[in-house]
Amino acid sequence: MGDQTDGSSSAALSAQDDDSDTEQRGLWQRFVSTISGSDTGDDGAEGDREKENADPHATDSMGILNLRRMRVEDVAIPKVEIVAVPNTIKKEELVDVFRESGFTRLPVYKGTLDTPMGFVHLKDLALRHGFSANGTKFSLKAMLRPLLYAPPSMGTGVLLQKMQSERIHMALVIDEYGGVDGLVTIEDLIETVIGEIEDEHDLTEGPLWRRDKQGGYVVDARAPLDEFEAEIGVKLGSPEADEDVDTLGGLVFMMTGRVPVRGEMVPHPTGAEFEVVDADPRRLKRLRVRLPGALEDGAA
Repeated sequence: MGDQTDGSSSAALSAQDDDSDTEQRGLWQRFVSTISGSDTGDDGAEGDREKENADPHATDSMGILNLRRMRVEDVAIPKVEIVAVPNTIKKEELVDVFRESGFTRLPVYKGTLDTPMGFVHLKDLALRHGFSANGTKFSLKAMLRPLLYAPPSMGTGVLLQKMQSERIHMALVIDEYGGVDGLVTIEDLIETVIGEIEDEHDLTEGPLWRRDKQGGYVVDARAPLDEFEAEIGVKLGSPEADEDVDTLGGLVFMMTGRVPVRGEMVPHPTGAEFEVVDADPRRLKRLRVRLPGALEDGAA
């Protein structure tokens, strides 16, 4: 999932012809009605608990319940991970950002990200300046589309309904001071219901860790613990954990006894630190591992 990607947008109201659009709207509205609880007749969380207790297989509906209970801040990617472009960017530079990031939508800002202007869609760039339109004068302003804005406390189901009604599939999370705190796409919201979505652009295989500029590591939480230990030359597991823990994320989960939240720091007895870079209420996704100076030198 994970991040600013929005591969599921093709599943939500493409509107290429009126008949197809009407049918999709009907299906989508029924889905959103289920999420909002408007068709259920229950009494919120109490009704949800009664349904779970009555049906031992109610785990199948937990995705819907997650969307109704979770807030925007639970699924948003943090500000530091947002890939955005300034309004002064040139066409060639914009193409490079699209190519390197793999995203189809990029927020556009003036000066800093706290002054957003909208977002630019890869499709608009291709239609205006690709194919036979290479001579068209580049104007980022002419391609800007509006963004949605949401407070961290907004319910994810409410934001999904807003995206559906306004047909805008990207929202910036705004803090109490008016600054940008994170970003949410429609894919992030749908993944809370049906799990992680992988499209043809997602890499099924790739490096499970990489060095960062500070000398530490950014590590996929699924990285095998023994392989990462061999990489850094440090034993992170314990005799008790070795039988039950296979991944780095599993080690961090065992150390805390829960799924840590984004931004949380988890110290290790060796002096290493695990920072949670990406997680949702169900699982860890990505960690930043900071090693003590002596260990960093050895790993290098």
